[in-house]
Amino acid sequence: MTPDFAAPTDPALVHAARAWMDIDPNPEHARILEDEISRGDGEALRERFAGTLSFGTAGLRAELGPGPRRMNRVVVRRTAAGIADYLLAALNTPPHTSPHAREHTPPRIVIGYDARHGSADFAEDSAAVVTAAGCEALLFPGPLPTPVLAAAVRRLDADAGIMVTASHNPPRDNGYKVYLGARMTDEHGRGVQITAPSDAEITAHIARHAATMPELAASGWTVLDDAVVTDYLHEVLTALPLNAPTTDRAGLRLVSTALHGVGGAVLAEALQRAGFTDHHVVVEQQQPDPDFPTVAFPNPEEPGAMDAALELAAHLGADLIIAHDPDADRLAVGIPDSATSTPEHRRYRMLTGDEVGLLLGHRLLPELQRTHTTAASSIVSSSMLERLLTGTDVEHHRTLTGFKWIARTPALGYGYEEALGYCVAPEVVRDKDGIAAALLIADTAAALAARGSTLGEELDGLQAQVGPTATGQISLRVTDLSQLGTLMTRLRATAPATLAGAPVLDVIDFLPDTDALTFQLDGARVMVRPSGTEPKLKCYLEAVAGTVPDAHHRLQELTAAVREMIDDAGRLEA
Repeated sequence: MTPDFAAPTDPALVHAARAWMDIDPNPEHARILEDEISRGDGEALRERFAGTLSFGTAGLRAELGPGPRRMNRVVVRRTAAGIADYLLAALNTPPHTSPHAREHTPPRIVIGYDARHGSADFAEDSAAVVTAAGCEALLFPGPLPTPVLAAAVRRLDADAGIMVTASHNPPRDNGYKVYLGARMTDEHGRGVQITAPSDAEITAHIARHAATMPELAASGWTVLDDAVVTDYLHEVLTALPLNAPTTDRAGLRLVSTALHGVGGAVLAEALQRAGFTDHHVVVEQQQPDPDFPTVAFPNPEEPGAMDAALELAAHLGADLIIAHDPDADRLAVGIPDSATSTPEHRRYRMLTGDEVGLLLGHRLLPELQRTHTTAASSIVSSSMLERLLTGTDVEHHRTLTGFKWIARTPALGYGYEEALGYCVAPEVVRDKDGIAAALLIADTAAALAARGSTLGEELDGLQAQVGPTATGQISLRVTDLSQLGTLMTRLRATAPATLAGAPVLDVIDFLPDTDALTFQLDGARVMVRPSGTEPKLKCYLEAVAGTVPDAHHRLQELTAAVREMIDDAGRLEA
Protein backbone atom coordinates (compact mmCIF):
# COMPACT_ATOMS: atom_id res chain seq x y z
CA MET A 1 0.00 0.00 0.00
CA THR A 2 1.25 3.45 -0.84
CA PRO A 3 1.88 5.54 2.30
CA ASP A 4 -0.28 8.63 2.74
CA PHE A 5 1.41 11.84 1.68
CA ALA A 6 1.50 14.84 3.99
CA ALA A 7 -1.37 17.30 3.84
CA PRO A 8 0.65 20.23 2.37
CA THR A 9 1.34 18.21 -0.78
CA ASP A 10 -0.88 19.27 -3.66
CA PRO A 11 -2.84 16.22 -4.90
CA ALA A 12 -2.35 17.46 -8.46
CA LEU A 13 1.42 17.20 -7.99
CA VAL A 14 1.07 13.64 -6.69
CA HIS A 15 -1.10 12.76 -9.68
CA ALA A 16 1.48 14.30 -12.03
CA ALA A 17 4.28 12.39 -10.34
CA ARG A 18 2.44 9.07 -10.63
CA ALA A 19 1.65 9.75 -14.28
CA TRP A 20 5.31 10.47 -14.86
CA MET A 21 6.33 7.18 -13.25
CA ASP A 22 4.29 5.39 -15.92
CA ILE A 23 6.23 6.92 -18.84
CA ASP A 24 9.79 7.53 -17.57
CA PRO A 25 12.00 4.61 -18.71
CA ASN A 26 14.48 5.20 -15.87
CA PRO A 27 13.47 2.95 -12.91
CA GLU A 28 15.53 5.06 -10.49
CA HIS A 29 13.27 8.02 -11.20
CA ALA A 30 10.21 6.03 -10.07
CA ARG A 31 11.96 5.26 -6.79
CA ILE A 32 12.83 8.95 -6.30
CA LEU A 33 9.25 10.06 -6.89
CA GLU A 34 7.78 7.30 -4.72
CA ASP A 35 10.03 8.41 -1.88
CA GLU A 36 9.05 12.07 -2.25
CA ILE A 37 5.36 11.17 -2.32
CA SER A 38 5.78 8.94 0.75
CA ARG A 39 7.54 11.71 2.67
CA GLY A 40 4.97 14.27 1.62
CA ASP A 41 7.76 16.40 0.15
CA GLY A 42 5.57 18.90 -1.66
CA GLU A 43 8.44 21.32 -2.22
CA ALA A 44 10.50 18.71 -4.10
CA LEU A 45 7.49 17.76 -6.24
CA ARG A 46 6.76 21.41 -7.02
CA GLU A 47 10.38 21.86 -8.13
CA ARG A 48 9.92 18.99 -10.59
CA PHE A 49 6.36 19.47 -11.84
CA ALA A 50 5.39 23.14 -11.48
CA GLY A 51 6.05 24.09 -15.11
CA THR A 52 8.45 22.80 -17.72
CA LEU A 53 12.14 23.18 -18.42
CA SER A 54 12.68 26.27 -20.53
CA PHE A 55 14.15 25.82 -23.99
CA GLY A 56 15.99 28.91 -25.21
CA THR A 57 18.99 30.10 -27.18
CA ALA A 58 21.19 28.07 -24.81
CA GLY A 59 19.03 25.00 -25.49
CA LEU A 60 18.35 23.02 -22.31
CA ARG A 61 20.48 22.72 -19.20
CA ALA A 62 19.32 21.40 -15.83
CA GLU A 63 19.82 18.87 -13.09
CA LEU A 64 19.20 15.23 -13.95
CA GLY A 65 16.09 13.65 -12.49
CA PRO A 66 12.39 12.97 -13.03
CA GLY A 67 9.84 15.59 -13.98
CA PRO A 68 9.34 18.14 -16.76
CA ARG A 69 11.73 20.61 -15.08
CA ARG A 70 14.65 18.20 -15.04
CA MET A 71 16.85 16.59 -17.69
CA ASN A 72 15.63 13.06 -18.40
CA ARG A 73 14.70 10.81 -21.30
CA VAL A 74 11.08 11.97 -21.42
CA VAL A 75 12.07 15.65 -21.71
CA VAL A 76 14.76 14.79 -24.27
CA ARG A 77 12.40 12.73 -26.42
CA ARG A 78 9.80 15.49 -26.45
CA THR A 79 12.47 18.07 -27.25
CA ALA A 80 13.81 15.96 -30.11
CA ALA A 81 10.28 15.56 -31.47
CA GLY A 82 9.80 19.33 -31.37
CA ILE A 83 13.07 19.92 -33.21
CA ALA A 84 12.11 17.39 -35.88
CA ASP A 85 8.69 19.02 -36.31
CA TYR A 86 10.30 22.45 -36.57
CA LEU A 87 12.68 21.30 -39.32
CA LEU A 88 10.00 19.44 -41.25
CA ALA A 89 7.65 22.41 -41.13
CA ALA A 90 10.34 24.90 -42.16
CA LEU A 91 11.62 22.79 -45.05
CA ASN A 92 8.21 21.87 -46.42
CA THR A 93 6.41 25.20 -46.15
CA PRO A 94 6.59 27.82 -48.93
CA PRO A 95 8.16 30.28 -49.50
CA HIS A 96 11.22 28.19 -48.62
CA THR A 97 13.13 28.47 -51.90
CA SER A 98 16.77 28.15 -50.83
CA PRO A 99 18.78 26.75 -53.78
CA HIS A 100 20.29 23.59 -52.41
CA ALA A 101 21.28 20.15 -53.66
CA ARG A 102 19.15 18.49 -50.97
CA GLU A 103 16.12 20.73 -51.41
CA HIS A 104 13.60 17.89 -51.47
CA THR A 105 15.28 15.45 -49.09
CA PRO A 106 14.36 14.92 -45.40
CA PRO A 107 16.01 17.13 -42.76
CA ARG A 108 19.45 15.84 -41.83
CA ILE A 109 20.40 16.03 -38.13
CA VAL A 110 23.82 15.15 -36.74
CA ILE A 111 23.81 14.21 -33.04
CA GLY A 112 26.82 14.32 -30.71
CA TYR A 113 27.23 13.75 -27.00
CA ASP A 114 29.72 13.95 -24.15
CA ALA A 115 30.42 11.44 -21.36
CA ARG A 116 28.10 12.80 -18.68
CA HIS A 117 25.52 10.67 -16.93
CA GLY A 118 22.70 10.01 -19.37
CA SER A 119 24.35 11.57 -22.42
CA ALA A 120 24.58 8.38 -24.51
CA ASP A 121 20.92 7.49 -23.80
CA PHE A 122 19.79 11.04 -24.57
CA ALA A 123 21.66 11.00 -27.88
CA GLU A 124 20.32 7.62 -28.99
CA ASP A 125 16.79 8.54 -27.93
CA SER A 126 17.11 11.70 -30.02
CA ALA A 127 18.20 9.67 -33.03
CA ALA A 128 15.29 7.26 -32.57
CA VAL A 129 12.73 10.07 -32.26
CA VAL A 130 13.85 12.17 -35.23
CA THR A 131 14.17 9.05 -37.39
CA ALA A 132 10.60 8.04 -36.53
CA ALA A 133 9.49 11.58 -37.41
CA GLY A 134 10.96 11.27 -40.91
CA CYS A 135 14.37 12.91 -40.51
CA GLU A 136 17.79 11.55 -41.39
CA ALA A 137 19.82 11.09 -38.19
CA LEU A 138 23.62 10.79 -38.04
CA LEU A 139 24.76 9.71 -34.56
CA PHE A 140 28.31 10.13 -33.23
CA PRO A 141 30.22 6.89 -32.60
CA GLY A 142 30.98 7.81 -28.97
CA PRO A 143 31.52 10.70 -26.56
CA LEU A 144 33.35 13.55 -28.35
CA PRO A 145 34.03 17.28 -27.94
CA THR A 146 31.43 19.89 -28.86
CA PRO A 147 33.68 21.46 -31.56
CA VAL A 148 33.65 18.15 -33.43
CA LEU A 149 29.84 18.36 -33.56
CA ALA A 150 29.88 22.00 -34.66
CA ALA A 151 32.31 21.13 -37.46
CA ALA A 152 30.26 18.10 -38.52
CA VAL A 153 27.13 20.22 -38.98
CA ARG A 154 28.98 22.18 -41.66
CA ARG A 155 31.00 19.34 -43.21
CA LEU A 156 28.10 16.85 -43.39
CA ASP A 157 25.72 19.49 -44.78
CA ALA A 158 23.31 18.92 -41.91
CA ASP A 159 20.22 21.04 -41.41
CA ALA A 160 20.67 20.87 -37.65
CA GLY A 161 22.99 19.57 -34.98
CA ILE A 162 22.22 18.39 -31.47
CA MET A 163 24.95 18.23 -28.82
CA VAL A 164 24.13 16.54 -25.53
CA THR A 165 26.34 18.26 -22.96
CA ALA A 166 26.23 20.45 -19.88
CA SER A 167 29.67 21.86 -20.66
CA HIS A 168 31.33 22.84 -17.35
CA ASN A 169 28.27 22.48 -15.09
CA PRO A 170 28.36 20.25 -11.98
CA PRO A 171 28.14 16.44 -12.34
CA ARG A 172 24.42 16.38 -11.47
CA ASP A 173 23.55 18.38 -14.63
CA ASN A 174 23.14 17.66 -18.30
CA GLY A 175 22.09 19.73 -21.28
CA TYR A 176 21.11 19.94 -24.93
CA LYS A 177 22.57 22.41 -27.45
CA VAL A 178 21.06 22.95 -30.89
CA TYR A 179 22.83 24.20 -34.02
CA LEU A 180 21.34 25.07 -37.39
CA GLY A 181 22.92 24.58 -40.81
CA ALA A 182 22.43 23.82 -44.51
CA ARG A 183 18.92 24.82 -45.57
CA MET A 184 17.90 26.37 -42.23
CA THR A 185 20.14 29.43 -42.27
CA ASP A 186 22.54 31.53 -44.32
CA GLU A 187 26.29 31.06 -44.60
CA HIS A 188 27.03 33.13 -41.49
CA GLY A 189 24.74 30.91 -39.41
CA ARG A 190 25.79 27.46 -40.66
CA GLY A 191 26.98 25.43 -37.69
CA VAL A 192 26.07 28.17 -35.19
CA GLN A 193 23.90 27.74 -32.10
CA ILE A 194 20.31 28.87 -32.45
CA THR A 195 19.13 32.41 -31.77
CA ALA A 196 15.72 34.05 -31.68
CA PRO A 197 13.23 33.48 -33.21
CA SER A 198 14.30 29.87 -33.82
CA ASP A 199 14.29 29.11 -30.10
CA ALA A 200 10.69 30.29 -29.69
CA GLU A 201 9.56 28.41 -32.79
CA ILE A 202 11.20 25.19 -31.56
CA THR A 203 9.66 25.75 -28.12
CA ALA A 204 6.20 25.98 -29.70
CA HIS A 205 6.73 22.64 -31.47
CA ILE A 206 8.05 21.03 -28.26
CA ALA A 207 4.94 22.21 -26.40
CA ARG A 208 2.75 20.19 -28.76
CA HIS A 209 4.36 17.04 -27.33
CA ALA A 210 3.94 18.05 -23.66
CA ALA A 211 1.28 15.40 -22.99
CA THR A 212 2.48 12.68 -25.36
CA MET A 213 5.35 10.28 -25.75
CA PRO A 214 6.90 10.52 -29.24
CA GLU A 215 7.29 7.46 -31.37
CA LEU A 216 10.71 5.76 -31.30
CA ALA A 217 12.22 4.11 -34.35
CA ALA A 218 13.93 0.80 -33.59
CA SER A 219 16.59 1.48 -36.22
CA GLY A 220 17.20 3.53 -39.33
CA TRP A 221 19.73 6.09 -38.15
CA THR A 222 23.39 6.07 -39.18
CA VAL A 223 26.16 5.68 -36.62
CA LEU A 224 29.16 7.61 -37.87
CA ASP A 225 32.65 6.16 -37.67
CA ASP A 226 35.94 7.62 -36.44
CA ALA A 227 36.25 9.70 -39.60
CA VAL A 228 34.15 12.31 -37.82
CA VAL A 229 37.23 12.99 -35.66
CA THR A 230 39.97 12.51 -38.25
CA ASP A 231 38.14 14.75 -40.73
CA TYR A 232 37.77 17.43 -38.05
CA LEU A 233 41.47 17.28 -37.21
CA HIS A 234 42.46 17.42 -40.87
CA GLU A 235 40.26 20.46 -41.46
CA VAL A 236 41.56 22.28 -38.38
CA LEU A 237 45.21 21.58 -39.13
CA THR A 238 44.68 22.72 -42.71
CA ALA A 239 42.80 25.89 -41.77
CA LEU A 240 45.10 27.16 -39.01
CA PRO A 241 48.09 29.29 -40.09
CA LEU A 242 50.55 27.07 -38.23
CA ASN A 243 54.28 27.38 -38.74
CA ALA A 244 56.10 24.61 -40.56
CA PRO A 245 56.89 21.75 -38.13
CA THR A 246 60.34 22.17 -36.58
CA THR A 247 62.33 20.75 -33.75
CA ASP A 248 61.13 23.73 -31.70
CA ARG A 249 57.70 22.12 -31.42
CA ALA A 250 59.23 18.87 -30.24
CA GLY A 251 61.23 20.82 -27.67
CA LEU A 252 58.22 22.61 -26.18
CA ARG A 253 57.17 20.78 -23.02
CA LEU A 254 53.40 20.74 -22.64
CA VAL A 255 51.16 19.69 -19.77
CA SER A 256 47.46 19.22 -20.39
CA THR A 257 44.37 18.24 -18.46
CA ALA A 258 40.99 17.16 -19.79
CA LEU A 259 39.33 17.70 -16.37
CA HIS A 260 37.64 14.29 -16.75
CA GLY A 261 35.99 15.45 -19.98
CA VAL A 262 36.03 14.21 -23.57
CA GLY A 263 38.84 16.37 -24.98
CA GLY A 264 41.87 14.37 -23.84
CA ALA A 265 42.27 11.89 -26.68
CA VAL A 266 41.38 14.40 -29.42
CA LEU A 267 43.87 16.95 -28.11
CA ALA A 268 46.60 14.33 -27.83
CA GLU A 269 46.05 13.29 -31.45
CA ALA A 270 45.97 16.91 -32.60
CA LEU A 271 49.26 17.74 -30.85
CA GLN A 272 50.91 14.60 -32.17
CA ARG A 273 49.87 15.38 -35.75
CA ALA A 274 51.21 18.92 -35.37
CA GLY A 275 54.60 17.68 -34.16
CA PHE A 276 54.35 18.39 -30.42
CA THR A 277 55.90 15.28 -28.93
CA ASP A 278 56.90 16.42 -25.42
CA HIS A 279 53.34 16.26 -24.14
CA HIS A 280 52.39 15.14 -20.64
CA VAL A 281 48.87 14.66 -19.28
CA VAL A 282 47.37 14.78 -15.81
CA VAL A 283 46.72 11.05 -15.78
CA GLU A 284 44.03 11.06 -13.09
CA GLN A 285 41.99 13.60 -15.11
CA GLN A 286 42.64 12.30 -18.65
CA GLN A 287 39.81 9.79 -19.07
CA PRO A 288 36.15 10.84 -19.18
CA ASP A 289 34.43 10.44 -15.81
CA PRO A 290 30.92 11.88 -15.29
CA ASP A 291 31.51 12.24 -11.55
CA PHE A 292 34.54 14.55 -12.00
CA PRO A 293 36.10 13.04 -8.85
CA THR A 294 39.24 15.19 -8.50
CA VAL A 295 37.66 18.63 -8.82
CA ALA A 296 34.95 20.44 -6.87
CA PHE A 297 33.69 22.08 -10.07
CA PRO A 298 34.77 20.95 -13.59
CA ASN A 299 35.62 24.41 -14.88
CA PRO A 300 39.25 25.52 -15.32
CA GLU A 301 38.26 29.01 -14.11
CA GLU A 302 37.14 27.71 -10.72
CA PRO A 303 39.52 27.73 -7.69
CA GLY A 304 41.34 24.43 -7.30
CA ALA A 305 40.42 23.00 -10.70
CA MET A 306 43.91 23.57 -12.08
CA ASP A 307 45.88 22.43 -9.02
CA ALA A 308 46.87 19.02 -10.43
CA ALA A 309 48.00 20.51 -13.75
CA LEU A 310 49.98 23.26 -12.02
CA GLU A 311 51.65 20.68 -9.79
CA LEU A 312 52.62 18.45 -12.72
CA ALA A 313 53.91 21.44 -14.71
CA ALA A 314 56.11 22.53 -11.82
CA HIS A 315 57.42 18.99 -11.40
CA LEU A 316 58.32 18.71 -15.10
CA GLY A 317 59.39 22.31 -15.70
CA ALA A 318 56.79 22.62 -18.44
CA ASP A 319 56.72 25.53 -20.87
CA LEU A 320 52.94 25.61 -21.31
CA ILE A 321 49.79 24.35 -19.58
CA ILE A 322 46.65 23.57 -21.58
CA ALA A 323 43.29 22.79 -19.99
CA HIS A 324 39.85 22.16 -21.42
CA ASP A 325 36.43 22.15 -19.86
CA PRO A 326 34.55 18.81 -20.04
CA ASP A 327 33.24 19.25 -23.60
CA ALA A 328 36.51 20.88 -24.80
CA ASP A 329 35.03 23.98 -26.37
CA ARG A 330 36.84 26.24 -23.88
CA LEU A 331 40.59 26.60 -23.40
CA ALA A 332 42.59 27.66 -20.34
CA VAL A 333 46.29 28.48 -20.65
CA GLY A 334 49.00 28.55 -17.99
CA ILE A 335 52.55 29.89 -18.40
CA PRO A 336 55.67 30.28 -16.28
CA ASP A 337 55.18 33.49 -14.30
CA SER A 338 58.67 34.79 -15.03
CA ALA A 339 60.82 34.58 -18.14
CA THR A 340 63.90 34.26 -15.96
CA SER A 341 62.70 31.32 -13.88
CA THR A 342 64.59 28.10 -14.48
CA PRO A 343 62.79 24.84 -15.29
CA GLU A 344 63.78 23.52 -11.86
CA HIS A 345 62.16 26.41 -9.99
CA ARG A 346 59.29 27.50 -12.20
CA ARG A 347 56.12 28.96 -10.83
CA TYR A 348 53.06 29.29 -13.03
CA ARG A 349 50.08 31.53 -13.52
CA MET A 350 46.87 31.00 -15.42
CA LEU A 351 46.17 33.60 -18.07
CA THR A 352 42.80 35.29 -18.21
CA GLY A 353 40.52 34.73 -21.19
CA ASP A 354 41.17 38.31 -22.24
CA GLU A 355 44.93 37.77 -22.19
CA VAL A 356 44.68 34.64 -24.33
CA GLY A 357 42.23 36.47 -26.59
CA LEU A 358 44.78 39.23 -27.12
CA LEU A 359 47.63 36.78 -27.81
CA LEU A 360 45.59 34.82 -30.36
CA GLY A 361 44.29 37.99 -31.98
CA HIS A 362 47.85 39.26 -32.42
CA ARG A 363 48.94 35.91 -33.82
CA LEU A 364 46.09 35.90 -36.35
CA LEU A 365 46.37 39.57 -37.34
CA PRO A 366 48.52 38.95 -40.46
CA GLU A 367 46.04 36.27 -41.57
CA LEU A 368 43.09 38.59 -41.00
CA GLN A 369 44.81 41.24 -43.11
CA ARG A 370 45.70 38.76 -45.85
CA THR A 371 42.17 37.36 -46.11
CA HIS A 372 40.34 40.66 -45.51
CA THR A 373 38.35 39.10 -42.68
CA THR A 374 37.09 40.66 -39.46
CA ALA A 375 37.53 40.13 -35.72
CA ALA A 376 34.85 40.08 -33.05
CA SER A 377 34.57 40.02 -29.29
CA SER A 378 31.58 40.29 -26.99
CA ILE A 379 30.46 43.22 -24.91
CA VAL A 380 31.71 41.50 -21.73
CA SER A 381 35.23 41.03 -23.09
CA SER A 382 38.16 43.39 -22.73
CA SER A 383 38.68 46.26 -25.15
CA MET A 384 42.32 45.19 -25.67
CA LEU A 385 41.65 43.40 -28.97
CA GLU A 386 39.78 46.43 -30.29
CA ARG A 387 42.69 48.68 -29.32
CA LEU A 388 45.18 46.26 -30.92
CA LEU A 389 43.32 46.54 -34.23
CA THR A 390 43.09 50.34 -34.13
CA GLY A 391 45.04 51.74 -37.07
CA THR A 392 44.98 48.46 -38.99
CA ASP A 393 42.67 47.61 -41.88
CA VAL A 394 40.97 44.86 -39.84
CA GLU A 395 37.44 45.69 -38.79
CA HIS A 396 36.43 44.87 -35.21
CA HIS A 397 32.87 44.05 -34.14
CA ARG A 398 31.37 44.17 -30.65
CA THR A 399 28.62 41.57 -30.27
CA LEU A 400 26.13 40.51 -27.65
CA THR A 401 27.30 37.90 -25.17
CA GLY A 402 27.70 34.36 -26.48
CA PHE A 403 29.21 32.66 -29.49
CA LYS A 404 25.82 32.45 -31.15
CA TRP A 405 26.37 36.17 -31.81
CA ILE A 406 30.15 36.25 -32.28
CA ALA A 407 30.01 33.46 -34.88
CA ARG A 408 27.46 35.36 -37.00
CA THR A 409 29.83 38.30 -37.55
CA PRO A 410 30.14 38.92 -41.31
CA ALA A 411 33.46 37.79 -42.83
CA LEU A 412 34.59 36.51 -39.43
CA GLY A 413 38.24 35.49 -39.23
CA TYR A 414 38.64 35.45 -35.44
CA GLY A 415 36.34 35.80 -32.46
CA TYR A 416 36.74 35.43 -28.73
CA GLU A 417 34.95 35.85 -25.43
CA GLU A 418 36.55 36.34 -22.02
CA ALA A 419 34.99 33.12 -20.67
CA LEU A 420 37.84 31.10 -22.29
CA GLY A 421 36.14 30.82 -25.68
CA TYR A 422 38.06 31.28 -28.97
CA CYS A 423 36.99 30.80 -32.59
CA VAL A 424 40.24 30.56 -34.55
CA ALA A 425 39.12 28.60 -37.63
CA PRO A 426 35.55 29.79 -38.36
CA GLU A 427 35.43 28.12 -41.75
CA VAL A 428 35.68 24.79 -39.88
CA VAL A 429 34.02 25.48 -36.51
CA ARG A 430 31.65 28.43 -36.29
CA ASP A 431 31.78 28.28 -32.51
CA LYS A 432 34.33 28.29 -29.73
CA ASP A 433 36.88 25.52 -30.19
CA GLY A 434 39.27 24.61 -27.38
CA ILE A 435 41.18 22.05 -29.45
CA ALA A 436 41.99 24.36 -32.37
CA ALA A 437 42.83 27.23 -30.02
CA ALA A 438 45.19 24.96 -28.05
CA LEU A 439 47.05 24.07 -31.26
CA LEU A 440 47.43 27.74 -32.17
CA ILE A 441 48.62 28.88 -28.73
CA ALA A 442 51.11 25.98 -28.56
CA ASP A 443 52.40 26.83 -32.04
CA THR A 444 52.77 30.46 -30.97
CA ALA A 445 54.71 29.44 -27.86
CA ALA A 446 57.02 27.25 -29.95
CA ALA A 447 57.68 30.04 -32.46
CA LEU A 448 58.48 32.47 -29.66
CA ALA A 449 60.78 29.93 -28.00
CA ALA A 450 62.69 29.60 -31.28
CA ARG A 451 63.36 33.34 -31.05
CA GLY A 452 64.38 33.13 -27.41
CA SER A 453 61.11 34.62 -26.14
CA THR A 454 58.01 33.46 -24.28
CA LEU A 455 54.27 33.99 -24.22
CA GLY A 456 54.73 36.05 -21.05
CA GLU A 457 57.14 38.42 -22.77
CA GLU A 458 54.88 38.62 -25.80
CA LEU A 459 51.96 39.54 -23.57
CA ASP A 460 54.02 42.22 -21.79
CA GLY A 461 54.86 43.77 -25.16
CA LEU A 462 51.24 43.72 -26.27
CA GLN A 463 50.13 45.31 -23.00
CA ALA A 464 52.61 48.12 -23.56
CA GLN A 465 51.25 48.53 -27.09
CA VAL A 466 47.54 48.69 -26.27
CA GLY A 467 47.83 50.24 -22.80
CA PRO A 468 48.41 48.32 -19.53
CA THR A 469 45.11 46.68 -18.71
CA ALA A 470 43.75 44.60 -15.84
CA THR A 471 40.49 42.69 -16.02
CA GLY A 472 38.51 40.82 -13.40
CA GLN A 473 35.15 39.31 -12.62
CA ILE A 474 32.79 39.17 -9.67
CA SER A 475 29.98 36.62 -9.44
CA LEU A 476 27.05 36.58 -7.06
CA ARG A 477 25.30 33.20 -6.90
CA VAL A 478 21.59 33.23 -6.08
CA THR A 479 19.19 30.48 -5.06
CA ASP A 480 16.21 31.78 -7.03
CA LEU A 481 16.53 32.88 -10.65
CA SER A 482 13.90 35.57 -10.08
CA GLN A 483 16.39 37.34 -7.82
CA LEU A 484 18.53 38.14 -10.86
CA GLY A 485 15.79 40.18 -12.50
CA THR A 486 15.13 42.00 -9.24
CA LEU A 487 18.81 42.83 -8.82
CA MET A 488 19.06 44.20 -12.35
CA THR A 489 15.96 46.33 -11.78
CA ARG A 490 17.48 47.73 -8.58
CA LEU A 491 20.77 48.52 -10.33
CA ARG A 492 18.94 50.35 -13.10
CA ALA A 493 16.98 52.38 -10.57
CA THR A 494 19.97 53.20 -8.34
CA ALA A 495 22.84 53.55 -10.83
CA PRO A 496 25.87 54.97 -8.97
CA ALA A 497 27.21 58.43 -9.74
CA THR A 498 30.74 57.35 -8.82
CA LEU A 499 32.70 54.11 -8.49
CA ALA A 500 35.99 53.91 -6.59
CA GLY A 501 36.04 57.71 -6.39
CA ALA A 502 35.75 58.21 -10.16
CA PRO A 503 32.65 59.64 -11.84
CA VAL A 504 30.46 57.32 -13.87
CA LEU A 505 30.49 59.06 -17.25
CA ASP A 506 27.82 56.97 -18.91
CA VAL A 507 25.39 54.15 -18.18
CA ILE A 508 24.66 51.96 -21.21
CA ASP A 509 21.55 49.80 -20.99
CA PHE A 510 21.45 47.00 -23.55
CA LEU A 511 17.74 46.27 -23.17
CA PRO A 512 15.80 45.07 -25.08
CA ASP A 513 18.58 43.24 -26.95
CA THR A 514 20.01 41.70 -23.79
CA ASP A 515 19.75 42.17 -20.02
CA ALA A 516 23.02 43.98 -19.34
CA LEU A 517 24.32 47.29 -18.03
CA THR A 518 27.66 49.02 -18.54
CA PHE A 519 28.98 51.73 -16.22
CA GLN A 520 31.60 53.67 -18.16
CA LEU A 521 34.39 55.54 -16.36
CA ASP A 522 37.47 57.32 -17.66
CA GLY A 523 39.82 54.43 -18.47
CA ALA A 524 37.62 51.83 -16.79
CA ARG A 525 34.28 50.12 -17.17
CA VAL A 526 31.97 47.71 -15.37
CA MET A 527 29.54 45.39 -17.18
CA VAL A 528 26.77 43.68 -15.17
CA ARG A 529 24.52 40.90 -16.47
CA PRO A 530 22.77 37.72 -15.33
CA SER A 531 24.49 34.52 -16.45
CA GLY A 532 22.79 32.73 -19.30
CA THR A 533 23.60 29.25 -17.97
CA GLU A 534 23.93 29.52 -14.18
CA PRO A 535 22.02 31.22 -11.32
CA LYS A 536 24.60 34.02 -11.06
CA LEU A 537 24.85 37.77 -11.42
CA LYS A 538 28.14 38.41 -13.21
CA CYS A 539 30.18 41.62 -13.19
CA TYR A 540 33.03 42.17 -15.67
CA LEU A 541 35.62 44.80 -14.76
CA GLU A 542 38.34 46.46 -16.82
CA ALA A 543 40.88 49.10 -15.77
CA VAL A 544 43.55 50.82 -17.89
CA ALA A 545 46.46 52.78 -16.43
CA GLY A 546 50.00 53.93 -17.17
CA THR A 547 51.63 50.77 -15.85
CA VAL A 548 50.52 47.20 -15.24
CA PRO A 549 50.82 47.58 -11.42
CA ASP A 550 48.75 50.76 -11.56
CA ALA A 551 46.10 48.99 -13.66
CA HIS A 552 45.89 46.15 -11.14
CA HIS A 553 45.70 48.62 -8.23
CA ARG A 554 42.85 50.43 -9.92
CA LEU A 555 41.12 47.12 -10.61
CA GLN A 556 41.31 46.26 -6.89
CA GLU A 557 39.70 49.56 -5.97
CA LEU A 558 37.03 49.09 -8.61
CA THR A 559 36.34 45.53 -7.41
CA ALA A 560 35.71 46.73 -3.86
CA ALA A 561 33.37 49.46 -5.11
CA VAL A 562 31.39 47.06 -7.31
CA ARG A 563 31.01 44.56 -4.46
CA GLU A 564 29.55 47.37 -2.34
CA MET A 565 27.23 48.37 -5.22
CA ILE A 566 25.93 44.79 -5.56
CA ASP A 567 25.53 44.41 -1.79
CA ASP A 568 23.50 47.62 -1.68
CA ALA A 569 21.24 46.36 -4.47
CA GLY A 570 20.78 43.09 -2.59
CA ARG A 571 19.82 44.92 0.60
CA LEU A 572 17.28 46.97 -1.33
CA GLU A 573 15.82 43.75 -2.65
CA ALA A 574 15.53 42.27 0.82
